[in-house]
Amino acid sequence: MANMREIRSRIKSVESTRQITKAMKMVSVAKLRRARGISAGMELYVRKSRELLNRLCAASAITDNRFLTPRPEIRRVCYVLFVGNRGLCGTYNQAILRYVRELLAKEQHPWELIVVGRWGRDVLEHEKLPVRQYFDADDAPNPSDAMRLTAALKELYLREEADEVYLVYQKYLSVLQQIPTAERFLPAVLPETNGQAEKYIFEPSPEAVLDRLTEAYLYGQVFAVERQTRIGEQAARMAAMTAAADATEELLGKLDLELNRARQTAITTEISEIVGGASALQDMPQE
Repeated sequence: MANMREIRSRIKSVESTRQITKAMKMVSVAKLRRARGISAGMELYVRKSRELLNRLCAASAITDNRFLTPRPEIRRVCYVLFVGNRGLCGTYNQAILRYVRELLAKEQHPWELIVVGRWGRDVLEHEKLPVRQYFDADDAPNPSDAMRLTAALKELYLREEADEVYLVYQKYLSVLQQIPTAERFLPAVLPETNGQAEKYIFEPSPEAVLDRLTEAYLYGQVFAVERQTRIGEQAARMAAMTAAADATEELLGKLDLELNRARQTAITTEISEIVGGASALQDMPQE
Protein backbone atom coordinates (compact mmCIF):
# COMPACT_ATOMS: atom_id res chain seq x y z
CA MET A 1 0.00 0.00 0.00
CA ALA A 2 1.25 3.45 -0.94
CA ASN A 3 2.20 5.73 1.91
CA MET A 4 0.10 8.77 2.81
CA ARG A 5 2.48 11.24 1.16
CA GLU A 6 2.11 9.49 -2.20
CA ILE A 7 -1.66 9.24 -1.86
CA ARG A 8 -2.00 12.94 -0.98
CA SER A 9 0.15 13.81 -4.00
CA ARG A 10 -2.12 11.75 -6.26
CA ILE A 11 -5.23 13.36 -4.75
CA LYS A 12 -3.81 16.82 -5.44
CA SER A 13 -3.05 15.85 -9.04
CA VAL A 14 -6.52 14.39 -9.62
CA GLU A 15 -8.19 17.46 -8.09
CA SER A 16 -6.23 19.64 -10.50
CA THR A 17 -7.39 17.45 -13.40
CA ARG A 18 -10.97 17.70 -12.16
CA GLN A 19 -10.80 21.49 -12.19
CA ILE A 20 -9.45 21.49 -15.74
CA THR A 21 -12.08 19.08 -17.07
CA LYS A 22 -14.89 21.03 -15.41
CA ALA A 23 -13.58 24.28 -16.86
CA MET A 24 -13.32 22.76 -20.35
CA LYS A 25 -16.85 21.41 -19.99
CA MET A 26 -18.20 24.86 -19.16
CA VAL A 27 -16.33 26.39 -22.10
CA SER A 28 -17.77 23.73 -24.42
CA VAL A 29 -21.28 24.38 -23.11
CA ALA A 30 -20.89 28.10 -23.83
CA LYS A 31 -19.51 27.47 -27.33
CA LEU A 32 -22.25 24.94 -28.03
CA ARG A 33 -24.94 27.48 -27.14
CA ARG A 34 -23.26 30.08 -29.29
CA ALA A 35 -22.97 27.73 -32.27
CA ARG A 36 -26.61 26.74 -31.93
CA GLY A 37 -27.69 30.34 -31.76
CA ILE A 38 -25.88 31.48 -34.91
CA SER A 39 -28.12 31.20 -37.96
CA ALA A 40 -30.26 28.56 -36.32
CA GLY A 41 -32.55 28.62 -39.36
CA MET A 42 -29.84 27.62 -41.84
CA GLU A 43 -31.20 24.09 -42.26
CA LEU A 44 -34.60 25.62 -43.05
CA TYR A 45 -32.89 27.96 -45.52
CA VAL A 46 -31.27 25.02 -47.33
CA ARG A 47 -34.51 23.06 -47.40
CA LYS A 48 -36.49 26.01 -48.77
CA SER A 49 -33.80 26.67 -51.37
CA ARG A 50 -34.11 23.10 -52.53
CA GLU A 51 -37.89 23.46 -52.74
CA LEU A 52 -37.55 26.62 -54.81
CA LEU A 53 -35.14 24.84 -57.16
CA ASN A 54 -37.69 22.09 -57.50
CA ARG A 55 -40.46 24.54 -58.43
CA LEU A 56 -38.23 26.49 -60.78
CA CYS A 57 -37.08 23.41 -62.69
CA ALA A 58 -40.65 22.11 -62.90
CA ALA A 59 -42.02 25.44 -64.10
CA SER A 60 -39.33 26.33 -66.63
CA ALA A 61 -38.05 22.90 -67.68
CA ILE A 62 -34.53 24.36 -67.47
CA THR A 63 -31.94 21.93 -66.17
CA ASP A 64 -28.90 23.06 -68.14
CA ASN A 65 -26.90 24.67 -65.36
CA ARG A 66 -23.15 24.44 -64.84
CA PHE A 67 -23.58 23.40 -61.20
CA LEU A 68 -26.53 21.06 -61.76
CA THR A 69 -25.62 19.15 -64.90
CA PRO A 70 -23.59 15.97 -64.20
CA ARG A 71 -20.41 15.46 -66.20
CA PRO A 72 -20.57 12.72 -68.85
CA GLU A 73 -17.33 11.24 -67.52
CA ILE A 74 -15.97 11.15 -63.97
CA ARG A 75 -12.21 11.55 -64.14
CA ARG A 76 -11.44 12.92 -60.69
CA VAL A 77 -13.29 13.18 -57.37
CA CYS A 78 -12.69 15.60 -54.51
CA TYR A 79 -13.69 14.91 -50.90
CA VAL A 80 -14.05 17.82 -48.48
CA LEU A 81 -13.45 16.55 -44.95
CA PHE A 82 -14.84 18.60 -42.06
CA VAL A 83 -13.11 17.93 -38.73
CA GLY A 84 -12.91 19.68 -35.38
CA ASN A 85 -10.49 22.43 -34.44
CA ARG A 86 -9.04 20.61 -31.43
CA GLY A 87 -8.82 17.24 -29.76
CA LEU A 88 -10.17 16.15 -26.37
CA CYS A 89 -13.59 15.49 -27.87
CA GLY A 90 -13.81 11.72 -27.56
CA THR A 91 -13.92 9.79 -30.83
CA TYR A 92 -15.43 12.67 -32.81
CA ASN A 93 -12.43 13.36 -35.05
CA GLN A 94 -11.18 9.81 -35.25
CA ALA A 95 -14.61 8.52 -36.28
CA ILE A 96 -14.91 10.87 -39.26
CA LEU A 97 -11.29 10.23 -40.23
CA ARG A 98 -11.91 6.47 -40.19
CA TYR A 99 -15.07 6.99 -42.25
CA VAL A 100 -13.33 9.02 -44.97
CA ARG A 101 -10.55 6.45 -45.17
CA GLU A 102 -13.17 3.79 -45.88
CA LEU A 103 -14.69 5.99 -48.58
CA LEU A 104 -11.32 6.62 -50.20
CA ALA A 105 -10.48 2.93 -50.13
CA LYS A 106 -13.65 2.20 -52.12
CA GLU A 107 -13.28 5.10 -54.55
CA GLN A 108 -12.58 3.83 -58.08
CA HIS A 109 -11.58 7.19 -59.56
CA PRO A 110 -8.52 9.32 -58.83
CA TRP A 111 -9.26 11.49 -55.84
CA GLU A 112 -7.91 14.26 -53.65
CA LEU A 113 -8.78 15.63 -50.25
CA ILE A 114 -9.59 19.09 -48.87
CA VAL A 115 -9.62 19.42 -45.08
CA VAL A 116 -11.61 21.99 -43.10
CA GLY A 117 -10.65 22.40 -39.42
CA ARG A 118 -7.42 23.02 -37.50
CA TRP A 119 -7.27 19.49 -36.07
CA GLY A 120 -6.84 18.23 -39.62
CA ARG A 121 -3.87 20.50 -40.26
CA ASP A 122 -2.19 19.37 -37.04
CA VAL A 123 -2.80 15.65 -37.49
CA LEU A 124 -3.20 14.84 -41.18
CA GLU A 125 0.09 16.45 -42.16
CA HIS A 126 1.71 13.34 -40.66
CA GLU A 127 -0.64 10.98 -42.51
CA LYS A 128 -0.02 9.55 -45.95
CA LEU A 129 -3.04 11.27 -47.49
CA PRO A 130 -2.78 13.60 -50.49
CA VAL A 131 -4.37 16.71 -49.02
CA ARG A 132 -4.87 19.36 -51.69
CA GLN A 133 -5.65 22.26 -49.36
CA TYR A 134 -6.42 23.11 -45.74
CA PHE A 135 -9.06 25.57 -44.57
CA ASP A 136 -9.26 26.95 -41.04
CA ALA A 137 -12.63 27.37 -39.34
CA ASP A 138 -13.76 29.36 -36.34
CA ASP A 139 -15.29 27.65 -33.33
CA ALA A 140 -18.47 29.59 -34.09
CA PRO A 141 -19.91 29.14 -37.62
CA ASN A 142 -18.72 32.03 -39.75
CA PRO A 143 -20.54 33.08 -42.96
CA SER A 144 -17.32 34.46 -44.46
CA ASP A 145 -15.59 31.07 -43.99
CA ALA A 146 -18.49 29.37 -45.77
CA MET A 147 -18.38 31.87 -48.63
CA ARG A 148 -14.63 31.41 -49.07
CA LEU A 149 -14.89 27.62 -49.09
CA THR A 150 -17.90 27.64 -51.43
CA ALA A 151 -16.07 29.88 -53.89
CA ALA A 152 -12.99 27.63 -53.82
CA LEU A 153 -15.06 24.50 -54.47
CA LYS A 154 -17.00 26.11 -57.33
CA GLU A 155 -13.76 27.27 -58.93
CA LEU A 156 -12.28 23.79 -58.55
CA TYR A 157 -15.33 22.33 -60.26
CA LEU A 158 -15.52 24.89 -63.07
CA ARG A 159 -11.83 24.42 -63.91
CA GLU A 160 -12.65 20.71 -64.26
CA GLU A 161 -10.07 19.76 -61.67
CA ALA A 162 -12.81 17.67 -60.06
CA ASP A 163 -15.90 16.21 -61.70
CA GLU A 164 -17.63 15.43 -58.42
CA VAL A 165 -17.26 17.06 -55.01
CA TYR A 166 -18.46 15.43 -51.78
CA LEU A 167 -18.85 16.93 -48.31
CA VAL A 168 -17.84 14.50 -45.56
CA TYR A 169 -18.85 15.48 -42.04
CA GLN A 170 -20.43 14.37 -38.78
CA LYS A 171 -24.18 14.88 -39.09
CA TYR A 172 -25.46 16.23 -35.80
CA LEU A 173 -28.46 14.40 -34.36
CA SER A 174 -28.14 15.07 -30.65
CA VAL A 175 -25.56 15.91 -28.00
CA LEU A 176 -24.66 12.23 -27.73
CA GLN A 177 -25.06 11.18 -31.36
CA GLN A 178 -23.36 12.27 -34.57
CA ILE A 179 -23.32 10.14 -37.72
CA PRO A 180 -20.50 10.26 -40.32
CA THR A 181 -22.09 11.35 -43.60
CA ALA A 182 -21.02 11.98 -47.19
CA GLU A 183 -23.19 14.19 -49.42
CA ARG A 184 -22.60 15.11 -53.04
CA PHE A 185 -22.08 18.83 -53.30
CA LEU A 186 -21.19 19.26 -56.97
CA PRO A 187 -22.87 18.72 -59.25
CA ALA A 188 -25.73 19.62 -56.93
CA VAL A 189 -28.37 16.96 -56.64
CA LEU A 190 -31.10 18.09 -59.03
CA PRO A 191 -34.42 18.30 -57.21
CA GLU A 192 -37.04 15.90 -58.49
CA THR A 193 -40.10 17.53 -59.96
CA ASN A 194 -43.50 16.52 -58.65
CA GLY A 195 -45.20 16.79 -62.00
CA GLN A 196 -47.23 19.88 -61.02
CA ALA A 197 -45.72 22.67 -63.06
CA GLU A 198 -46.83 26.10 -61.87
CA LYS A 199 -46.85 29.26 -63.95
CA TYR A 200 -44.23 31.84 -63.00
CA ILE A 201 -42.92 35.00 -64.56
CA PHE A 202 -39.12 35.17 -64.26
CA GLU A 203 -37.19 38.42 -64.20
CA PRO A 204 -34.71 38.94 -65.79
CA SER A 205 -34.88 35.33 -67.11
CA PRO A 206 -35.37 31.75 -65.86
CA GLU A 207 -31.68 31.03 -66.48
CA ALA A 208 -30.52 33.99 -64.39
CA VAL A 209 -32.88 33.14 -61.55
CA LEU A 210 -31.73 29.53 -61.61
CA ASP A 211 -28.07 30.58 -61.49
CA ARG A 212 -28.60 32.86 -58.49
CA LEU A 213 -30.78 30.37 -56.66
CA THR A 214 -28.32 27.51 -57.26
CA GLU A 215 -25.39 29.52 -55.92
CA ALA A 216 -27.41 30.57 -52.86
CA TYR A 217 -28.31 26.94 -52.26
CA LEU A 218 -24.67 25.82 -52.53
CA TYR A 219 -23.52 28.46 -50.06
CA GLY A 220 -26.31 27.53 -47.64
CA GLN A 221 -25.35 23.86 -47.86
CA VAL A 222 -21.70 24.57 -46.97
CA PHE A 223 -22.66 26.86 -44.12
CA ALA A 224 -25.12 24.30 -42.74
CA VAL A 225 -22.43 21.59 -42.81
CA GLU A 226 -19.92 23.86 -41.07
CA ARG A 227 -22.52 24.71 -38.44
CA GLN A 228 -23.28 21.02 -37.80
CA THR A 229 -19.55 20.28 -37.56
CA ARG A 230 -18.90 22.97 -34.94
CA ILE A 231 -21.99 22.04 -32.94
CA GLY A 232 -21.06 18.36 -33.04
CA GLU A 233 -17.48 19.06 -31.97
CA GLN A 234 -18.52 21.11 -28.95
CA ALA A 235 -21.21 18.59 -28.01
CA ALA A 236 -18.70 15.72 -28.22
CA ARG A 237 -16.15 17.68 -26.16
CA MET A 238 -18.79 18.51 -23.54
CA ALA A 239 -19.72 14.83 -23.27
CA ALA A 240 -16.04 13.80 -23.08
CA MET A 241 -15.25 16.35 -20.39
CA THR A 242 -18.36 15.33 -18.44
CA ALA A 243 -17.20 11.71 -18.52
CA ALA A 244 -13.68 12.77 -17.51
CA ALA A 245 -14.97 14.88 -14.61
CA ASP A 246 -17.14 12.00 -13.42
CA ALA A 247 -14.14 9.67 -13.63
CA THR A 248 -12.04 12.04 -11.51
CA GLU A 249 -14.81 12.18 -8.91
CA GLU A 250 -14.85 8.39 -8.76
CA LEU A 251 -11.07 8.24 -8.56
CA LEU A 252 -11.01 10.83 -5.78
CA GLY A 253 -13.46 8.71 -3.79
CA LYS A 254 -11.19 5.70 -4.14
CA LEU A 255 -8.12 7.72 -3.19
CA ASP A 256 -9.89 9.16 -0.13
CA LEU A 257 -10.77 5.64 0.96
CA GLU A 258 -7.20 4.50 0.37
CA LEU A 259 -5.90 7.49 2.34
CA ASN A 260 -8.20 6.71 5.26
CA ARG A 261 -7.05 3.11 5.24
CA ALA A 262 -3.41 4.17 5.14
CA ARG A 263 -4.03 6.62 8.00
CA GLN A 264 -5.80 3.89 10.00
CA THR A 265 -2.96 1.49 9.32
CA ALA A 266 -0.42 4.09 10.44
CA ILE A 267 -2.36 4.79 13.65
CA THR A 268 -2.69 1.09 14.35
CA THR A 269 1.03 0.62 13.79
CA GLU A 270 1.87 3.50 16.12
CA ILE A 271 -0.44 2.11 18.84
CA SER A 272 1.09 -1.32 18.44
CA GLU A 273 4.58 0.15 18.75
CA ILE A 274 3.58 2.10 21.90
CA VAL A 275 1.96 -0.97 23.46
CA GLY A 276 4.94 -3.07 22.51
CA GLY A 277 7.33 -0.51 23.98
CA ALA A 278 5.36 -0.33 27.24
CA SER A 279 5.32 -4.11 27.51
CA ALA A 280 9.03 -4.21 26.94
CA LEU A 281 9.61 -1.69 29.72
CA GLN A 282 7.52 -3.75 32.12
CA ASP A 283 9.47 -6.90 31.30
CA MET A 284 12.84 -5.25 31.87
CA PRO A 285 14.50 -6.39 35.16
CA GLN A 286 14.53 -3.68 37.79
CA GLU A 287 17.82 -2.95 39.53
